[in-house]
Amino acid sequence: MFSLAKLAKLVRYYILESTTSAGSGHPTSSLSAVELMTCLMFNGYFRYDANNPQYENNDRIIFSKGHASPLLYALWAVAGKVSEKELLSLRHFGSRLEGHPSLDFPYAEAPTGSLGQGLSIGVGKALNAKYLDKLPYRVFVLLGDSEMSEGSVWEAVQIAAHYKLDNLIGIIDVNRLGQRGETMWGHNVSRFERVLAAFGWHTIVVDGHRIEEVCLAYEKALRLKGKPVMIIAKTIKGKGVSFLEDKEGWHGKVLNKDEFIRALVELGGIDKSVVGHIRVPEKKKPKQARARKVKPILYKRGDMVATRKAYGTSLGEIFFRYPDIVCLDAEVSNSTYAKDFAKCYPERFFEMFIAEQNMVGTALGLSLRGKIPFVSTFAAFLARAHDQIRMSEYARANIKFVGSHAGVSIGQDGPSQMGLGDIAMFRSILGSVVLYPCDAVSMRALVERAAQHKGIAYLRTTRMDTPVLYTKQDAFHVGGSKILKESSKDKATIIAAGITVHEALGAYEALKAEGIIVRVIDAYSIKPLDVPTIVRAAKETKALITVEDHFLEGGLGDAIDSALSDMHAFANMHRLAVTKIPESGAPRMLLDYEGISKQSIINAVKKAI
Repeated sequence: MFSLAKLAKLVRYYILESTTSAGSGHPTSSLSAVELMTCLMFNGYFRYDANNPQYENNDRIIFSKGHASPLLYALWAVAGKVSEKELLSLRHFGSRLEGHPSLDFPYAEAPTGSLGQGLSIGVGKALNAKYLDKLPYRVFVLLGDSEMSEGSVWEAVQIAAHYKLDNLIGIIDVNRLGQRGETMWGHNVSRFERVLAAFGWHTIVVDGHRIEEVCLAYEKALRLKGKPVMIIAKTIKGKGVSFLEDKEGWHGKVLNKDEFIRALVELGGIDKSVVGHIRVPEKKKPKQARARKVKPILYKRGDMVATRKAYGTSLGEIFFRYPDIVCLDAEVSNSTYAKDFAKCYPERFFEMFIAEQNMVGTALGLSLRGKIPFVSTFAAFLARAHDQIRMSEYARANIKFVGSHAGVSIGQDGPSQMGLGDIAMFRSILGSVVLYPCDAVSMRALVERAAQHKGIAYLRTTRMDTPVLYTKQDAFHVGGSKILKESSKDKATIIAAGITVHEALGAYEALKAEGIIVRVIDAYSIKPLDVPTIVRAAKETKALITVEDHFLEGGLGDAIDSALSDMHAFANMHRLAVTKIPESGAPRMLLDYEGISKQSIINAVKKAI
């Protein structure tokens, strides 16, 4: 215990030194959790090969309260993996010690800082250990008391209990103070205890600064089985420096040089020679996935199949080539058709219930342990998890999102169920791929292209049955398109994706009957676009008419407009998109109402030429 106290004192010193040098940061939020993390890492509870951060048997610590990053860096400095000189680069441009943890720092388990997401990421990693890789590693998540107000935390609390994740241990740093003052429950740790116990967690309440109590809490937590464990620690914000302790107005505020000197006097003698030793984990091999060939469904031209139905079967068909695939769905698998994958591989399917934020956070945790999560729900509801998706891009995540029930063509369910801004949302994600197939054959091909793509990909599916246009000989790739109709007499080009491809083909036949010949392009890869094909169409025809079952802003038309602008290519563009608040109604009626139907395209072509 004496050595833990010395280590804790050195951790405090490094926190104050690095933040004072940086001139910004969160020292008080870091100081409150010093004993909690020092005991965990350096008293044998945490098992980790510090020379191999990616080692599959390492325990995991996720700093959900990412603003306590000075504590994270100080701990690894005490462990001998960060020098004191490097600590002084905190928050400097080019330093791996960023203001909030990023994956540039090899001992950060995930980029955090947008509060309320760490526990979901921990759920993903714990699911991976318990049910997929069958490895003995444990997942620890440090939570702030303020972030316990986030709904996503409670989504994660529920699902962790549902899946009996006894390899998941949360630690709440209940220091009473948030950014502007007292938190909702202040120092009332019994409220946390009651609520978490009601959700089905083991709970342990401790004084978070008494080393003996904290150590006993970890010993007990590691013995408990059948449920996740939450250690609820009453702590003092700014602990260790009298003029910071439990004081409002010090969140995100650092000491000046004089205050730093005063703080050092209070800390007393610092022994920089002490080193924190971490227990090495045992060696286990992960369990390999069971994969078998599933006979593919043969689609014939003209067959009527919804692309959402082709999604689930396609995922099952390709699994034997991508055995790291896992599938998560927000209790709509009978609509997204993720159920068809679940029938083939129930052990690789996780029902996440109607809790989309936690579903995406969990997917990130799985991705960070090497899995390829396919995450499905209605396209509209993925918007609820926009922040988790945004944070996933900073984790360089390898996640595939599948949004069904997209556009007004879903019909009678009404606007609350219609995904109309989903393409814009996923286009805005750095390095993302956005795919929108129009038939079952292209859907199957693009599910596999998504699995092959390393990064975030979005697949948009259609609710209604649509005719199969392609054969298995047709090739599809990220950044591609298909020219469905083309001649030297083309007067205009219609560019569509998904459901509107079929409207465009209907318009083509009607216009042809009137002697007006047009080109039709299936722009199934919206990001990246097949720019050469579009530029050529702009040069060879008088007008481009884009048509999409999506809001005007941020969709296919915007993507094409931007691409042409980047290429300094001129086009007489006419963009047809959803521009009015839709209503319940028959799909055909709604396509007409929004001006994205066959007849609307015909009118637009005639006007353009």
